[in-house]
Amino acid sequence: MTRALEDDAAERRVVRKLRGMMIGSSLVMIVGFLAVFGVIAYRLSSGAERSRAPEAALQLPAGARVVATAVGEGWLLVTIEVGGATEVRIFDLNTLEPRGRLRLSPQP
Repeated sequence: MTRALEDDAAERRVVRKLRGMMIGSSLVMIVGFLAVFGVIAYRLSSGAERSRAPEAALQLPAGARVVATAVGEGWLLVTIEVGGATEVRIFDLNTLEPRGRLRLSPQP
């Protein structure tokens, strides 16, 4: 009988330890979720203010037709067709100032 009481007390201690560890790990997981959602909310609320696109009109030659556009690494590339020739115009993405021009012509 004494042995059964000792085994019962040992089981209760183990169950109590397991409950404590379960509560501790649950609290750590909840704090982790709150931290992740807090960072997401912060970036969403502060990101809109600094990434406003400039409002400007790009000047293209008369009769030019825009064939394609691409954006990357701070550049805006506009491919146009002017009088049968293809041209790629390069603009700074933040200021929309022209940074270069690439004429594409067939070899004779």
